[in-house]
Amino acid sequence: MKSLRTDVLVEMALAIALAAVLNALRIVHMPQGGTVSLVMLPLLVIAVRRGLLAGLVTGALYGLVDLMIDPAIYYPLQVLLDYPVAYGVVGFAGVLSYQWKRSAAADRARLAVWTVLLPAVVLGTGLRYIAHVISGVVFFGQYAPEGQPVLLYSAIYNLYVPVSAAAVFAAAAVILPVLSRIHSERDRPTGTDLPENAR
Repeated sequence: MKSLRTDVLVEMALAIALAAVLNALRIVHMPQGGTVSLVMLPLLVIAVRRGLLAGLVTGALYGLVDLMIDPAIYYPLQVLLDYPVAYGVVGFAGVLSYQWKRSAAADRARLAVWTVLLPAVVLGTGLRYIAHVISGVVFFGQYAPEGQPVLLYSAIYNLYVPVSAAAVFAAAAVILPVLSRIHSERDRPTGTDLPENAR
């Protein structure tokens, strides 16, 4: 954690709090756990803006917060897969953070929505989907209808993740370019920032 600056830590804490609020505003709640919501939005924004480490830590910590707020506990390993691991891997979207920052700095944020943000969302949310599917195969196979393969049951049951991902991408496509523009304007030197000989 020493490599994370104070401003990044503050953003991470705000993202965790916002994720908890967004999870409470769920559209659909699944019977054995899981929701269609915008809960992944702040986690993805942190990952894309602040990088892999910040994304992984924020996601895993939010998973623990979600476990305390809305637990669905069946087995110890299932708890690990469905909470800190599932939300933590959303942070892998941060592997594209550098590309996002470079595109935003060059005022190509609109193009980067499709070339950087979309792959980042697919990566982060896809890994979360895989974590939930594995948990479903290992721990929730008993709920599968008679004769239906457990993997198919889990893959269908957990489709709430890609549905949520589509909504998250739409929201992030609006939010991230605005945040990048605000950030670049804040860091742009003003007349008073110039050295004496440059004024």
